[in-house]
Amino acid sequence: MNGIQQQWDDFHRCVERRDVIFYYVGYFSQTIIAAMADAVKLRAEHTGAVSVTRRKLFSSFIEMTQNIVHYSADSYEKKGISEAGMRHGAVFISLTNERYYLHCSNPVNAVVAEKLREKLEHLRSLTIDEIKLEYKEMLRAETPPDSKGAGLGFLTMARDASEPLEFEFSPPAADGTSMFYLRATI
Repeated sequence: MNGIQQQWDDFHRCVERRDVIFYYVGYFSQTIIAAMADAVKLRAEHTGAVSVTRRKLFSSFIEMTQNIVHYSADSYEKKGISEAGMRHGAVFISLTNERYYLHCSNPVNAVVAEKLREKLEHLRSLTIDEIKLEYKEMLRAETPPDSKGAGLGFLTMARDASEPLEFEFSPPAADGTSMFYLRATI
């Protein structure tokens, strides 16, 4: 076997052992997210997920990818100009014992990291009923001025998850950015 094929086979075996059903690392844009969303829908159907689980998996996947587009500190630049909506990150979905695990990571600056930490720690302190109530209240409220969306992303994931959202930040790099890691269990 040649070297490239061997590397591919090794990677494929590693993915199968981890029950990875979707993986992407690179730049995210709305167009790329739409294409990935189609692939996630097909993979969820292929793995036999029931419709409620597919909906939760899909909505949480969309929210994770939107967070990368909105908050990643690594934007695509062409000739020294940042492209709006092209941000770097990674997302993967695994399936173990009939539970889906959605993971994402992306670099964030210190100010964003602190805001994300506050939001996520707050969500982890709530019961599912409190999360649902806050979700309904957020639907009726004005979009927060510091939000790049409607502010529903983490609430959507927390509402749809079967366990509290898990997160962590790496120690800051020399440029002040940290890697943000998030996991939702569906």
